[in-house]
Amino acid sequence: MWDLTSPQLHMDAKNVKNAHNFPTRLSCGPGSPPQASAILAPVKMADVVQPDPNSLQIPDFGTTSSGYAFSFTQDSEAIHMMKRWEGGDPGVANQKSPTCLLLTPDLRFHSFGFAARDFYHDLDPEEARHWLYFDKFKMKIHSTSDLTMETELEAVNGRRVRAIEVFAHALHFFREHALKEVKDQSSSVLEGEEIRWVITVPAVWRQPAKQFMREAAYLAGLVSPDCPEQLLIALEPEAASIYCRKLRLHQAVRMVLSGWTWPSKPCCARSLAKTSSRVSKPSGRQAWVDLTIAFEARKRTAAPGRANALNISLPFSFIDYYKRHRGQSVEAALRRSNMNIVKWSSQGMLRLTQEAMNELFQPTIINIVKHIEELMVKPEVRGVRFLFLVGGFAESPMLQKAVQRALGRTCRIIIPHDVGLTILKGAVLFGLDPTVVRVRRCPLTYGVGVLNRFVEGRHPRDKLLIKEGREWCTDILDRFVSVDQSVALGEVVKRSYTPARLGQRKIIINIYCSTTDDVTYISDPGVRKCGTITLDLPEPLPLPGAVGGAGAGGGPERREIRATMQFGDTEIKVTAVDVMSNRSVRASIDFLSN
Repeated sequence: MWDLTSPQLHMDAKNVKNAHNFPTRLSCGPGSPPQASAILAPVKMADVVQPDPNSLQIPDFGTTSSGYAFSFTQDSEAIHMMKRWEGGDPGVANQKSPTCLLLTPDLRFHSFGFAARDFYHDLDPEEARHWLYFDKFKMKIHSTSDLTMETELEAVNGRRVRAIEVFAHALHFFREHALKEVKDQSSSVLEGEEIRWVITVPAVWRQPAKQFMREAAYLAGLVSPDCPEQLLIALEPEAASIYCRKLRLHQAVRMVLSGWTWPSKPCCARSLAKTSSRVSKPSGRQAWVDLTIAFEARKRTAAPGRANALNISLPFSFIDYYKRHRGQSVEAALRRSNMNIVKWSSQGMLRLTQEAMNELFQPTIINIVKHIEELMVKPEVRGVRFLFLVGGFAESPMLQKAVQRALGRTCRIIIPHDVGLTILKGAVLFGLDPTVVRVRRCPLTYGVGVLNRFVEGRHPRDKLLIKEGREWCTDILDRFVSVDQSVALGEVVKRSYTPARLGQRKIIINIYCSTTDDVTYISDPGVRKCGTITLDLPEPLPLPGAVGGAGAGGGPERREIRATMQFGDTEIKVTAVDVMSNRSVRASIDFLSN
């Protein structure tokens, strides 16, 4: 089985590459002698403490729509979908709600999803200017290159709010909604430590965005920062893949090699958030909401081979606004544009021909098909015979037909029933067994800057540092892991650090990353600082027979702090220990305060 959207996902531990031979010297502070050791070693999964919750809650925080599912560990085979949402659009199965949030003028939470959209729609226009409405705000986190805890989101009315607060409001809503439903179904009240939460994120999200979601979950009260293991971050394509592995034949709709086969149930494109549609936002709030709902409803009916045009009702306030500000009617504007694929009907509707609808879909579909084709020629996936289409966009017959046309001769295309819920259900399975994905590929090269002995002719002179009569080369990138390297779950990278001075209570190590592995120095093009590792050092224990922290020889004893990093999970994790005392050292890794 192959998940189209996750080239870094592997289910077979045999694909793990040999461990890298890491340099054995590291610098951990200005002027400090570079002393470190490195090792890549497996850790037994039995040594990893896992919570044993009585139930599992999964918020699927989607780009366009969101929802949740849950399962009880006593009956892990049963995945309970959330109850259908109140409100919603006619003719649509509302098992998810729009990812939109409404805050009051004094920045308090008011509502989420359909309730937020409908309440905002019905507000008096003058009053609505003071309310904060956020719509489809999830991907703004991914598109922000310098994401921090202070990053802001702009509401429809122009007011800005810290993004972490917007996400926390949404996650808190899901927490309350899910716990209430569990109580209604089981008549039991669950305590915080009895629940494992799983939040799904796109595979393209880097570590800052994942950490951002975790911090938002802490702020929302899903879990405590003191119990981070109760929250898992799941990658959306991985979750879908996990669910597909459990499918039975009757649970999938197949497009066989001989040609196109329509699904046995109607398909709709509820999540076409990435299509290149252009909808002007009129001044009237109600008109804008009505227009987007009408457009989405008609867009869902787009299918290959459709002969008749799609009619979209335009709100009167939009038509009136356009005429007053443009000096001509929408009908006259379309006539003058010579745009034959978009017309005006005699009933006062916008008519989109099949050609017009195709143009909306094609840029996204072409990119998806091209990406799949590029993946299919890679040596590690050559010979794959089954492809699963998953996620909201996979509900689109337009995408299904395009994938079948491009790849149907060499692969069998499989579409699960309820294809838009595969991520949600797979995330439940992932939460029940986080070890199901045993090998992942690193999306980036990670490492730190180190000092190594200067070698004339190999190292540039501008990297030369003379310290205590010795020549060192600065800024050498010591790799923790390399881009595209396979790392098994449980494998760790170990480094040992020595404080630069006696009495030092904190070690801060800068982490650098690159999209390629063809780098030597942290100053090379494409290498950037992406985070920090902080080690909070406890007061050292006195050595037996030592006075004032001195060793047996009377001199100060150098401390060794051994840090252990995991790169095989969905998040990068770090732990540390004081080697001499064998005491744990508080260690944290931060990608948001760069």
